[in-house]
Amino acid sequence: MSIIIPYMQGLGTGAGLIIAIGAQNAFVLSQSIRKNHHLTICLVCALCDAVLITLGVLGTGELIASNPMLLKPAAWGGAAFLLWYGLGAFRSAIKGGRLDDEDVAETNIRSLILLTLAITLLNPHVYLDTVIMVGSMSGQFAGDGRYAFGFGAITASFIWFFTLGLGGQALAPLFRKPRTWQVLDTFIGITMWTIAISLAQKGLNA
Repeated sequence: MSIIIPYMQGLGTGAGLIIAIGAQNAFVLSQSIRKNHHLTICLVCALCDAVLITLGVLGTGELIASNPMLLKPAAWGGAAFLLWYGLGAFRSAIKGGRLDDEDVAETNIRSLILLTLAITLLNPHVYLDTVIMVGSMSGQFAGDGRYAFGFGAITASFIWFFTLGLGGQALAPLFRKPRTWQVLDTFIGITMWTIAISLAQKGLNA
């Protein structure tokens, strides 16, 4: 199997899971606007994702890949989750989100790194999205495809966080508008449902 397909699916999955209005992204963007050690914050967030995704691919993904009996429920479970996640994104698109860009006092880099780690690692969804979700979905691919999927998700994380970090000031006016979040949430919903259909097909063929 070509590693391009699992890599691109991993890239799409990572983008869909990461690009959503929430505490971490709003924090990264707000610090970017203020140029408050924003590139360090981006690196910390991306490295956290990379470590968690790697753990998922090497652990959960490998467990599923080595147990054929788990492939079908993993595929159906992943599809169900993505359908639910996509539905939430579409609902958010209808409702319209809004960036909370309230002032945050500038602080030293050590405290800022600790704050970034807390916002990232104390959120239970980060483990669901990276270790469990990406790890389980990577198990649908054999051999190097599993690692290509994980690398695709890691690539999406680095691209997204550094896009926020480098383009925060330019994007800030747009992200104060509900319409911008509606476009993003619609993209997330379409991505999640497309991958869910692919997983469901794998479940039928398993």
